Amino acid sequence: MKRVLLTGLCALAATSTPIVFAAPGDPVDLSKRFVRYYTTYLLNADGSAVETQETAIKILKQKAVENTKQGSVTYSTSVQRAEVLEAYTLKPDGRRLDAPKSNYQMDINKGRDADAPAFSDRTTLTVIFPDVAVDDVVVFKYRLTETEPMFQGHFSDVERFSRERAYDDVKIHVEAPSSLWMQHAVTDFTETVNEARDGRKVLEWTWKNPNPVQGRRKDWSAYDPDKEPGFAISTFRNYGEIAEAYGQRARPKAVATERVRKLADEITKDAKTPKEQARALYEWVATNIDYAGNCVGTGAVVPRDQAFVLDNKMGDCKDHATLLQALLSARGIASTQALVNSGSTYQLPKVPVLSMVNHVILYVPSLDLYLDSTSATTPFGMTPMGDADKPVLLVDGYKEGVRTPPILAEANRLHARTEVTVKPDGAVAGTVNVVTAGTYAVSGRDRLRHVSEQEREKILDRLYKRNNKTGYGRIVSDDPKPLLDSFKYRVQFETEEFTQMPGPGAFTINPLFYTEGTIGMVAQQTEEESEATETACIGGALAEEYVYKLPKGMKVLAVPKGVTIKSGVATYKSSYELKGNVLTVKRELIDKTNRNVCPVAVQREFASFARKIAADLKSQIVYQ
Repeated sequence: MKRVLLTGLCALAATSTPIVFAAPGDPVDLSKRFVRYYTTYLLNADGSAVETQETAIKILKQKAVENTKQGSVTYSTSVQRAEVLEAYTLKPDGRRLDAPKSNYQMDINKGRDADAPAFSDRTTLTVIFPDVAVDDVVVFKYRLTETEPMFQGHFSDVERFSRERAYDDVKIHVEAPSSLWMQHAVTDFTETVNEARDGRKVLEWTWKNPNPVQGRRKDWSAYDPDKEPGFAISTFRNYGEIAEAYGQRARPKAVATERVRKLADEITKDAKTPKEQARALYEWVATNIDYAGNCVGTGAVVPRDQAFVLDNKMGDCKDHATLLQALLSARGIASTQALVNSGSTYQLPKVPVLSMVNHVILYVPSLDLYLDSTSATTPFGMTPMGDADKPVLLVDGYKEGVRTPPILAEANRLHARTEVTVKPDGAVAGTVNVVTAGTYAVSGRDRLRHVSEQEREKILDRLYKRNNKTGYGRIVSDDPKPLLDSFKYRVQFETEEFTQMPGPGAFTINPLFYTEGTIGMVAQQTEEESEATETACIGGALAEEYVYKLPKGMKVLAVPKGVTIKSGVATYKSSYELKGNVLTVKRELIDKTNRNVCPVAVQREFASFARKIAADLKSQIVYQ
């Protein structure tokens, strides 16, 4: 049920890592604190704005010196201009050490000569504070001026603050023309100003958190921004206006050119039905157009020309969606771009903010399919986990409350059969046959897609070395390159020191090669969420079968009893059977969860379920 159910050795880094705190409610061991945090927004009638931010951070411990000795601001050179107003170190005796210009550094993405950068115009201006030490205060103040609004007549921004950081004085100040319609919402902040001055509306909110405590959340895989301290301001009345504002600039770029029409004909020459044609076009874009550059957010919000993307074989999410939309249109298949949050936000904030929909995908109404060609590993008809079960803004045909479909449990299956011969010296040799479907197959194909034959052997070598063992093996598989939702492979291996021989001794039943999902991974999900928040979740079926051929002279004294454990929509079964010198173990976990975000009550129930599974996995085969 937890996200880890679908992660393997190589895929683990791509998942959300649970944050585990020492003890919820305990004071935080502070290494620094924000003495002040001031932000001012001066909005113009066209939606552009001037933002000024000042932070003053006091360093309390040596470990904070390294990551606090510099301040930086990142901006888009095509629509913004940045300048540092103040950057200095304030010593305890009152001395102010201003950062010299030699301490300034620019990290620039730019094109050749006077040309604009091809895929990212984001620049970072960094200042190194001089002579920073414990008890110093570093002050950084900058101004960010928009030379043109991202969308004409509109502005939106959101910022959230951690309750686990020390803030002595936070102040947010907003000024806008009275003629500019605007809405806002705050969480935990106090409104100190709300008035009209000289034809401008003025708002101000304050907050402080001088004594932070350890957070109560153990899993941040699903994030509700409205529950965190902070603010949101927007001139958009609803999310439909965001979709339309983006659509006005994106639609003209999606009209199929003659070049795109010819390309669509070539790609679909062997495809007969609209679905077959859509598949061919999707797979071509996913595997031929690299993903890079800005997406929806500060900076370029207009998709690039189709010719530019095709010439460079590269584009961001807007470019992917626009090119695919044009290719589909060339074959008479209607589609619309769709805005979604590809991160951990499964519920958009009440105040519509553009930055909360940070990714563009495509929706094909006639097939009722969402397509994300920026994922070069996802088969046609599936969505990446980051897109699934999320609020989505359809650019054409917008309807409030629409969500992308969840990844359904019945699609995700993995069966691993391990056959092992235990040798008289305690070493083992055997095979693991793995059959996968759904997300497991996507992960398995991705793991081996770009691995050479020689590198495949190193996978097992590295695995054994991590466990301080010696061994070798090889992997034989289906061709991993096609974007399919099924995958089979076979692992042959030999390794020493499996168990102590001669006995007496004992061993547990564990995978001898880590696949894209194991029951043991699920059994680790024993932590209960202590705060009433939703978490990301996903269902699937795992089956593990082990056949051990035991050596002569090994007398088995005890074999575990099988168990059946049920919890909500999940069931776990195990059996252990000894016939002669052959031990057969079967374990099966079926989780029918058909949503990708689950309430805290479900997680708590699953944590209890996982603990019972973990107890069974610790069962031992005792022998002499």
